[in-house]
Amino acid sequence: MATTAAATVDPVTVEIIRNGLYAVTEEMKTNLTRTAYNLIIYEALDFTVGLFTREGDTVSIGLGLPMFIRGMSETVKAKIRHFGYDNIKPGDILVTNDAYTTGSHLNHFTFTMPVFHEGKLEGFTCCMAHWLDVGGTLGNVTTDIFSEGIQIPIMKYQREGVVNQDLIDIIAMNVRLAERALGDLRAQITAITTGERRYVELLQRYGADAVNGSIRQIMDASEALARKNTLSIPDGTYEAESFMDDDGLDIGKRIPIRVKVTVQGDEMTVDLSDVSKQVRGFYNSGFTTGIACAQVAYKCLTTPTDYPVNDGSFRPLKVVMPMGTVISAERPYPMRVWMTFPMTVIDTIFKALAPAIPGRSIAGHHADLVFPNIHGISPEDGRLFIVGIGPLGGGWGAKSKEDGVSVTVCINDGDTHNSPTEQLEAKYPVLVEKYEIRKDSGGAGQYRGGLGAEMVVQALSPFTVTTRIDRVHCKPWGLEGGGDAMGNGLAVRHKGEWKTDHPNAKIFNVRLERGDAYKMLSGGGGGFGNPLDRELDQVAEDVREGYVSEQVAREVYKVVLDPKGKVDADATLALRKAGPAGAGGAADDLAWAGQ
Repeated sequence: MATTAAATVDPVTVEIIRNGLYAVTEEMKTNLTRTAYNLIIYEALDFTVGLFTREGDTVSIGLGLPMFIRGMSETVKAKIRHFGYDNIKPGDILVTNDAYTTGSHLNHFTFTMPVFHEGKLEGFTCCMAHWLDVGGTLGNVTTDIFSEGIQIPIMKYQREGVVNQDLIDIIAMNVRLAERALGDLRAQITAITTGERRYVELLQRYGADAVNGSIRQIMDASEALARKNTLSIPDGTYEAESFMDDDGLDIGKRIPIRVKVTVQGDEMTVDLSDVSKQVRGFYNSGFTTGIACAQVAYKCLTTPTDYPVNDGSFRPLKVVMPMGTVISAERPYPMRVWMTFPMTVIDTIFKALAPAIPGRSIAGHHADLVFPNIHGISPEDGRLFIVGIGPLGGGWGAKSKEDGVSVTVCINDGDTHNSPTEQLEAKYPVLVEKYEIRKDSGGAGQYRGGLGAEMVVQALSPFTVTTRIDRVHCKPWGLEGGGDAMGNGLAVRHKGEWKTDHPNAKIFNVRLERGDAYKMLSGGGGGFGNPLDRELDQVAEDVREGYVSEQVAREVYKVVLDPKGKVDADATLALRKAGPAGAGGAADDLAWAGQ
């Protein structure tokens, strides 16, 4: 198709190419999951793939982890700066897992391949995926990046089609499960080479001018939609704060999270200057993650259904963020649990904007992976095993017109899935005793918060468990009179006795013998609106479904049920006349009910 670079591409062609770009990233995802070695990739889907322009701007990201939305693009740009265009050749594959470039931890290896058409560089394909083990200390709190594993600077995994075997040998010597790590490496190469091949086919079919022109128009349309929806937010400056429980070292020392959002016309500024300084424990993340916090919140509010995800959506957004915070950490601060704090940063951005746009806001959610790591020696073959079980899924906050969703993965992890019980029990010496909805965990309200989950895992042979769970004490908040939800939690069973008095939900290298178990409890979502405004029959239905106990129905919603579970209208009226509504959330003394 003959056009000039500046010419407008016809709408039909733009839509065909839009869907073609989306299809490329979907095929990349499919081929990665079909060839990966570890559950965390092929079941949990802890990865993201993408297509990028010649300059490294995001063209299309296969739906995956929202927090990779900035890290992948900035990593591609960093590779371009490192090598320069003259030193990027057809058949090259560029790699790094540098935490301060990707913004995340060393487990995220990122491979990038240039896309050439008729001798000209037209774009890049990229895959960032989680490797189960990258060396480093196992289970303990890390206090610098050097203890967290192997660090690969920006370099070439493959040079003009020739693989760098020295690099493979170095990686293999520095990880505990080399065959699995290298299996996942090859799966990532499959993903990006698939993307490169399909992108070239798109360029061959429609021509570079039409493809690049369509990309520009797609980005411009995303920008226009974002600006239009930003205009619908009242001008003003909005602030909110929350906190994290601690950094895993200074137990009980809260980590402040403060945000300021300014809306002026069709532009928004998210100021993250007052987010806590970087901490000693391993909960820091890099500057690209800080930017992603703002971008994820902004996209949810302005262009939630605009696909493919591209950088045009973020042109009206400005992010103010100094270096040296928990979401813009500098070397050598540790980053192994990079994903936890940003979830609450996003939650707090929504909280700040709730007074301005209550109809588009959401109450707080459980905001954690609730994800234990276990390792031990397999009784079947005597070999080391390492596995992360989860993410558990928890409650999301209610909205102004609907209840929150239940047992759903936290916002930062988007499309990731939990670990299938059958897979876990088939591959590892564990028995899942219980995996069920956690009654009363959602915040009460006219619209109820989503429910968290409870999972009990028994050791069938000795293993060691580590958890890094936060938001135990900063409970998911309600909005407009809605109640707070239960926070996340943890318990450990030794010789039949449960220990439930942990100061937080963080334990490191705790040994479980055969028959011992751990219990993970994910929090719920905050409620929205006055609990007394909830329809009485909905309260009764919640009780019948096991979401809400009769005690909370009576004490918080002021609803009395008869022996058949129906609303007793006279008793309910009398109860409501007798006194005001309860606190609006699940009673604190119920937090460990059933334990």
